[in-house]
Amino acid sequence: MYLVSRHEDLMAVLRDPVVFSQELGYYRQMAHGHLDEMKEVLAREGGGFFPDVANIDPPRHTRVRRLLSQAFGRRRMKALEPQFERLVDELIDGFIERGEADGLHDLALPMAIAFSMQQLQVDDLDMATIKRWGSAYLSQFSLTNTREDMIRTAHELCEMQNYLIAVVRKRMAAPEDDMLSDIIRADTPDEDPLTFEELVATARMLLINTHDSMSTAFTNILFKVATDTAIAQQFYSAADDDSEMGRVIEELLRLETPVRALSRVTTKPVTLGDNPLPEGAHLLILFASANDDEAVFECPRHFEASRVNIRKSLTFGAGAHLCLGISLARMQLLVAARQTARRMKNISLAIPIEDIRYLPNAALLAMERLPLRFAPQTAEGLSR
Repeated sequence: MYLVSRHEDLMAVLRDPVVFSQELGYYRQMAHGHLDEMKEVLAREGGGFFPDVANIDPPRHTRVRRLLSQAFGRRRMKALEPQFERLVDELIDGFIERGEADGLHDLALPMAIAFSMQQLQVDDLDMATIKRWGSAYLSQFSLTNTREDMIRTAHELCEMQNYLIAVVRKRMAAPEDDMLSDIIRADTPDEDPLTFEELVATARMLLINTHDSMSTAFTNILFKVATDTAIAQQFYSAADDDSEMGRVIEELLRLETPVRALSRVTTKPVTLGDNPLPEGAHLLILFASANDDEAVFECPRHFEASRVNIRKSLTFGAGAHLCLGISLARMQLLVAARQTARRMKNISLAIPIEDIRYLPNAALLAMERLPLRFAPQTAEGLSR
């Protein structure tokens, strides 16, 4: 395996999705040598194997992305903002009186899951089931899972897939006012519509993929606010200034990049930097390292919300595989940060920092839990 750590080299990889295949890399990283067995279980008990639509290569990726982008426009995201703000406030209402909460399990994760449920209109599901499915999906990339773990995971994913197959069939027969129905209706003059398999994979992405990355990103933001007084000061100062809060968030995402690394596989011999790579070379591209590259970001470990080149951050990727839901992610993070800054003052860790534990995952910087203490605020902004 080759580690790609410099910003310049990551950009070269991201700009050439044909030579540096994300699809081959994704499945090289998945299931740790047991992918064929997982596929057999999914095909036999879960309705089939549905390749992840976010991790396919051009030209298919180009077509799918063009169709999906119709449901992720900035105008739609802006219209969803009040709905998401109500959701965040309701979750904070549930623990505000206590003055303590788990930043992951009481806020970041349920807000991401509940929003996904709203967009798919899957009211018959409970949050515990979606958490279990999300854990199963994420565990495909665990560094410690055995063959038995992977096969057990496959059976849980079958349950999820069978549910989503039924949801897609129902929406195809009778569309509703939700994001999945918008995607089913998506079309362009020169593109074939999404296939049934692509729609099931898209439903899985909306239900699972988005909440994993979103909850991880916001948990990491809360962690930095709780452990760095200078960051906390700027975070709270931006509570009523969306532009400034947006800059704070972008810099925090650079500092604590939620998606740490992803795989690529070369489709032909190529030179990257000064290094010749053979066909079939497995690369691990390190987004977190690129975001720390001192050749691009001066004093990269220093928090600086006013960085003039923050758009060079690779938190959301770049090129053909730039995060499809970037507008959605930014809207959710802005609203969650704004409401947290307004209502939860003086956030601090409720456990020693050395007791923070991370999941053994190659892709995400994901904590097991984040116990916090804070000073509750009234609706008028006065401490209780």
